[in-house]
Amino acid sequence: MAITAEQVKALRDQTGAGFMECKAALTEAGGNIDEATTILRKRGLAQAAKKAGRSTSQGVVGSYIHMGGKVGVLVEVNCETDFVARTDDFQALVKDIAMHIAAADPRYVRREDIPAAEIEKERVIYRAQFENSGKPAQVIDKIVDGKIESYFAQVCLLEQPFIREPSTTISQLLAEKTAKLGENITVSRFARYRVGEGAASE
Repeated sequence: MAITAEQVKALRDQTGAGFMECKAALTEAGGNIDEATTILRKRGLAQAAKKAGRSTSQGVVGSYIHMGGKVGVLVEVNCETDFVARTDDFQALVKDIAMHIAAADPRYVRREDIPAAEIEKERVIYRAQFENSGKPAQVIDKIVDGKIESYFAQVCLLEQPFIREPSTTISQLLAEKTAKLGENITVSRFARYRVGEGAASE
């Protein structure tokens, strides 16, 4: 069954879990919000979401070098205390995220970071693909919305499937670690470098 934006918003308001996690839980629960809430709680995401508003002023800057020095990543992952930042679990998480960025090449941390003009540009491109299809405008709008969601999953780190475990998004991975370590964990920023990129414009 199709899950509506209103259902996702209701579940997010109730649990505080991320958009993609709520949508996946609702899909699994056949649209039943109570069942979806239970699914999120079992995954520790609802518990993790309660910590999501807490300040994350500690953490580390991790790095990863890939392909014989051809690709390099720096990423800042934050938590609430220096104690957690020094744990093996947290350090392993930072390394995994840096490695993921090297392989998956996201452009933004979260969808809110994407300039509105860029999203609108994508909408115009997608809509143009269907302008002569004969489909009703509202159908085209739904198709375009779906393509925009796919676009977010491609370019936003938090919405990408984790390369080590594609059934889990990076957002879900952070929520699981938040539940396990008992502190809010966030990714602030990252930089990905590839040898030769930008050379033509210099």
